Amino acid sequence: MPRSLRSLRHQRFLARLVSLRKAKGLTQAQLADKLGRPQCFVAKYEGAERRLDVIEFLDLTAALDADPCEILSSLRS
Repeated sequence: MPRSLRSLRHQRFLARLVSLRKAKGLTQAQLADKLGRPQCFVAKYEGAERRLDVIEFLDLTAALDADPCEILSSLRS
């Protein structure tokens, strides 16, 4: 099993998060402001330099007005 940070599924997960951010018309800095975090927080998880924990993921989906269950279910296959 490949390391999850570099797996195909993780790459799809990150691509989905990036595409959601862009679809909302947000820059990394704007999203970071909504989250109360520095811009490098967004850059690091989008660049697969760090993982999101469950609470961070839920906060992120709330900031993007996205359904976390839908995002996760899209990763099953």
